[in-house]
Amino acid sequence: MRPFNGGSSIACLVLVIAAGALAESKGPHLGSARVVFQTNYGDIEFGFFPGVAPRTVDHIFKLVRLGCYNTNHFFRVDKGFVAQVADVANGRTAPMNDEQRTEAEKTIAGEFSNVKHVRGILSMGRYDDPDSAQSSFSILLGDAPHLDGKYAIFGRVTKGDETLKKLEQLPTRREGMFVMPTERITILSSYYYDTGAESCEEENSTLRRRLAASAVEVERQRMKCFP
Repeated sequence: MRPFNGGSSIACLVLVIAAGALAESKGPHLGSARVVFQTNYGDIEFGFFPGVAPRTVDHIFKLVRLGCYNTNHFFRVDKGFVAQVADVANGRTAPMNDEQRTEAEKTIAGEFSNVKHVRGILSMGRYDDPDSAQSSFSILLGDAPHLDGKYAIFGRVTKGDETLKKLEQLPTRREGMFVMPTERITILSSYYYDTGAESCEEENSTLRRRLAASAVEVERQRMKCFP
């Protein structure tokens, strides 16, 4: 009978626990789509958590593809707490077409999760009704554990923290519960791209270079062996 190796079993268990903790610390899986908001204070890029809030992600990404956030603005900047994007139906300076308005007026059922509200997280705005989210969302400027499980997290900032720091330095005024910038922070335009597609293009380019180099080597060997 094979003796029980308690030390090895404990070591394996520790490794499994450590691996799980490491995976958890990295946060939820970030999809390959990226969105960039080009503001008058710099760019902010973010990605989505399709495995955490799939309906919310689909809705926000469709609004982006339709150009709904263009000419919209950040109506709220509360340093160390949130920078909140206005509802597109009321926050844009440009008029909306029928397709944009139809999508903007949809409400999305709350997709609450265990993901924590920490700096850089994207979290949907809503009214008291947990299923009233539309197009307004906040970018967390600090940790806010009191929001955990109450607002739908759907992504995080991937680039542009320096822009967020600029926004936090702007003068503000208080209106009721909101801390608002005294000047308009406009989303001048937005665009999106897919990091997966870029990766494939890079791999294809590398493969083409290798094939070209192989063809040169084959030809060199042919000339050497079969003059």
